[in-house]
Amino acid sequence: MKVVLFCGGQGMRMREYSETIPKPMVKIGYRPILWYIMKYYAHFGHNEFILCLGHKADYIKNYFVNYHEYVSNDFVFKPNGKNIKLLNSDTDNWTITFVDTGLNACVGERLKKVEKHIGDDTHFLCNYTDGLSDLPLDTMLEEGFKANKIGMFMAHKPSYSFHVVRLKEDNSVKCFSPIGASGLRINAGYFLFKREIFEYMKPGEELVEKPFQRLMEIDELTAYPYDGTFLAMDTFKEKQMLDNMFAKGNPPWEVWNKEVETLVC
Repeated sequence: MKVVLFCGGQGMRMREYSETIPKPMVKIGYRPILWYIMKYYAHFGHNEFILCLGHKADYIKNYFVNYHEYVSNDFVFKPNGKNIKLLNSDTDNWTITFVDTGLNACVGERLKKVEKHIGDDTHFLCNYTDGLSDLPLDTMLEEGFKANKIGMFMAHKPSYSFHVVRLKEDNSVKCFSPIGASGLRINAGYFLFKREIFEYMKPGEELVEKPFQRLMEIDELTAYPYDGTFLAMDTFKEKQMLDNMFAKGNPPWEVWNKEVETLVC
């Protein structure tokens, strides 16, 4: 399946970086978060990507057009002939379509602008490109095809330190509990759609607002509850946390390394 990646937002909550580079290109270790998300999908066999570009689109284009795999892979180098032989490759089987979807477009508008690039595929995947997960994508897709709905997304139970508060009519507190214990879930931005989703979208609409309401009214929207790892990168603090996890080795979102570790053991 093709994977639509939303890369055009201005990342206002990450202004420490987004004033100079687009948010999906903020690095964790020595690779941008966008690379990790693409590597995640490629691990499950989905290596046709459609990048919805906007803010600082040239930065993303230049990164991939001038991508040097020897920087992050083992290789053999013969200095006399200036010859590099890669011992392994990151992106050799990736196909990437770059589409300018507007500087100020919302996610719904960006998706509409890449509809023709999805071709005749009956299903496709989408991602916000601002969160990493060890979600078992193959299992989610199996459940999605079984449910046979137009839309599906990963619903994650947040682990934030915030508390959910419910008030009575006089504003006295009726309930005060940690958000993780409240039963509430968030849309984590890992989507599976049927092509019919475009029939429920109107110009200028945000994807998860009115279009999702229309799907709910006809019982065509479902969720995949997942309580494993989901790590958003919306703030500088969250970026630091991801850097620390990467520095310690074996970060949970690198699912492509987990199977290798299991085999070695």
